[in-house]
Amino acid sequence: MARVVVTGKIPSGGLERLKAEHEVTAWEKDDAISRSELLTMVAGADAIVSLLTEKIDDELLDAAGPQLKSVSNVAVGYNNIDVPACEKRGVLVTNTPGVLTEATADIAMSLILMTTRRLGEGERVIRAQEPWQWGMFYMLGMGLQGRQLGIVGMGLIGAAVARRAKAFGMTIAYTKRTPLDAATAKELDAKHMSMDELLATSDVVSLHCPYSPETHHLMNAETIGKMKKSAYLINTARGPVVDEAALADALK
Repeated sequence: MARVVVTGKIPSGGLERLKAEHEVTAWEKDDAISRSELLTMVAGADAIVSLLTEKIDDELLDAAGPQLKSVSNVAVGYNNIDVPACEKRGVLVTNTPGVLTEATADIAMSLILMTTRRLGEGERVIRAQEPWQWGMFYMLGMGLQGRQLGIVGMGLIGAAVARRAKAFGMTIAYTKRTPLDAATAKELDAKHMSMDELLATSDVVSLHCPYSPETHHLMNAETIGKMKKSAYLINTARGPVVDEAALADALK
């Protein structure tokens, strides 16, 4: 029986399965665990089930001890984990790819519709009970039919978003280190482009790349400046993929 530490609240079914076979110490509060409490809790753990809110680094690995065998991240992304530090100690790192593909694609498509059709603005007007008058151009927004969606990072989530966007009549462009396989490219009728071409020609740019030192502030003053003035930027990747200060300046 291993000692397993769960660093945040997870679905009860998963927690019960762990408890059936292991000695489990779990943080079951809604608020994230503090760093000091986390360092204390992981001491002596054989395995850690982590959430992306917890930073798994040298300090935490040392606090856990040399018996630690695995860190399992309940997320697709694992930028919260210092993988080389784990490798150095012989600690196995796992994640949960695929589990949020459709959900994240739904959210991305929802954001595309909310921004282009100005749904959020309209909803706020109704809730504020402010007077308004219909007009042909009042909160008109932009239709998606015939518009180009540019996907940065055409992995599973990017492809799922492309399928939704295609159903709305959008054309699909993407940038990726290697082109899509022939079957997926044919299904989506997707055109592979360089980053510069994609930014310059897309009406909506949707980010789905992993977060890494190479993609930190991928969307900065220079790259945002290459987009159409009328284009929309959607980010369902990690926040730091976008330089928020540069984005705020571009919106002025």
